[in-house]
Amino acid sequence: MIGLDALFTRRSIRKYRSEPVKDDDIRKLLMVGMAAPTGGNRKPWHFIVVKKRETLDELAERHPYGKMLFEAPLCIAVCGDPAISPLPRSFIREDCSAATMNILHGAVALGLGAVWIGLAHPDQASMAREVLSIPDDIVPANLIAVGYPAEEKEPRTQFDESRVHQEKW
Repeated sequence: MIGLDALFTRRSIRKYRSEPVKDDDIRKLLMVGMAAPTGGNRKPWHFIVVKKRETLDELAERHPYGKMLFEAPLCIAVCGDPAISPLPRSFIREDCSAATMNILHGAVALGLGAVWIGLAHPDQASMAREVLSIPDDIVPANLIAVGYPAEEKEPRTQFDESRVHQEKW
């Protein structure tokens, strides 16, 4: 069970040791990703597990904010399927983001480090589509770099009372 302390422990880890992530842990990350809530319980996600060094390096080379993939032994690409969650009531971005957060927290629970790499810019999504052979009808949402941390960061909260409004703005 993840307690509040584990939520504060989740930090963006960008430096990794070289050992591979165990297949059992990858499966657990995917399971917690798929435990995320979705609009209408449609579960419109697909996940691409990337372990090949040449593919990780190509993603790192081509994504302006993905350089940590040069060190990471694993990347999980989170994608959405509009056929499962069609417009006008599609929640693909939200659903894939919820799955991504679950994977990030799951990584902490497994003693792994991870960082969310966005694909919101059309050039980044196109790059991921090309490198990972993502079909045209699938939405590349996020990449997640994962590995055993080679850096330590203190738990924290970023709570800011000035951003809290009661009843109305």
